[in-house]
Amino acid sequence: MLENLHVRSALNPFLAIRFSQLLVAILSVIHAGYISTTINDGPGCLVLRCPDPSCQAAVGQDMINLLAPDEDKEKYSRYLLRSYVEGNRKTKWCPAPGCEYAVDFAAGGGSFDVSCLCSHSFCWNCVEEAHRPVDCGTVEKWILKNSAESENMNWILANSKPCPKCKRPIEKNQGCMHMTCTPPCKFEFCWLCLGAWTDHGERTGGFYACNRYEAAKQEGAYDESERRREMAKNSLERYTHYYERWASNQLSRQKALADLHQMQTVHLEKLSDVHCTPESQLKFITEAWLQIVECRRVLKWTYSYGFYLPEHEHAKRQFFEYLQGEAESGLERLHQCAEKELQQFLAADGPSKEFDEFRTKLAGLTSVTKNYFENLVRALENGLADVDSHAACSKTSSSKNASVSKGKGGKGKGGKMGGSSKNGDD
Repeated sequence: MLENLHVRSALNPFLAIRFSQLLVAILSVIHAGYISTTINDGPGCLVLRCPDPSCQAAVGQDMINLLAPDEDKEKYSRYLLRSYVEGNRKTKWCPAPGCEYAVDFAAGGGSFDVSCLCSHSFCWNCVEEAHRPVDCGTVEKWILKNSAESENMNWILANSKPCPKCKRPIEKNQGCMHMTCTPPCKFEFCWLCLGAWTDHGERTGGFYACNRYEAAKQEGAYDESERRREMAKNSLERYTHYYERWASNQLSRQKALADLHQMQTVHLEKLSDVHCTPESQLKFITEAWLQIVECRRVLKWTYSYGFYLPEHEHAKRQFFEYLQGEAESGLERLHQCAEKELQQFLAADGPSKEFDEFRTKLAGLTSVTKNYFENLVRALENGLADVDSHAACSKTSSSKNASVSKGKGGKGKGGKMGGSSKNGDD
């Protein structure tokens, strides 16, 4: 049959061409099916080779584009892009939820904070949100602490006591000392001495005191348990102080981001119309809001820095709290001006001279606040080293003053050390 086909093909060139086209089409279908199956199997399609065992030719993107359907082409392109990004040390995916951008890192800037086109900023080193001036180790500890059960245990230890019978933690929610455990235990006891309530009454101090507890406390019976409760309470209060301010600035930053978006999409156009000012001359408002967003981020992370700053380093703590306080005060003034004082100009019916004064004030506050935070960031990134250098200078100055005083008070040859040898020669 094949011989007859070859004879006919030789006799009819047109039939030979059609046969070749048919053969190519059949092979294309076979290869396309093979390629499609391999692409659907996953990223392994990137190392695809010819299915003929005797052929080691690689199947590249050109052949994929030639033979594969559009859906498989898109899958292959995504696999290829993912392979490039994940195999390149200078490129990472943006960690923001739903973002499909990759970020290229340019080394040498002195900071690991990078920003994606989706406006999300993150740390290149640890891929957490941007946290300058705090190092990645501190951020890791802080995030772990916020999610760990340790603070729950501290709260239980500081605010509850174990039932003397079933040992479950009981929280005191009323003023008197008469406690009743929850069912099925229902044991009644004294909150102070943890003794059975049947042994209590008017003779032991009534419902709001316990003479047995006071007597035992004077003998030191509750010293260890009270010390543990006090330590847990102090630890919890300290953590709560820093966490609440960390979380508060996070919420303020999110609100500022929403206000910035509203300003850029709605309010700038309105201000431009009302005050007859081109939007290009209203950039000072956008710059103020961008500064607020950035400062809220920095201020938020300074509270995690303060939490881990050793308690015994009093000089560093005082310097840190001073810089943080100055920066925070400046930020509050800027935020107040951008958020509250701007409202009167948004509600105005026409241009006003006060708007120029507002421009000067807001631009000035933006510049001052930026300087405050640059000083704060610089100091924290240097580990508050200015405190150590200042202390060293103070010690050196003190020792020099002591030496001079000793030289002036001496006699005999020591008296010539004051620089008066010329007078002695005369």
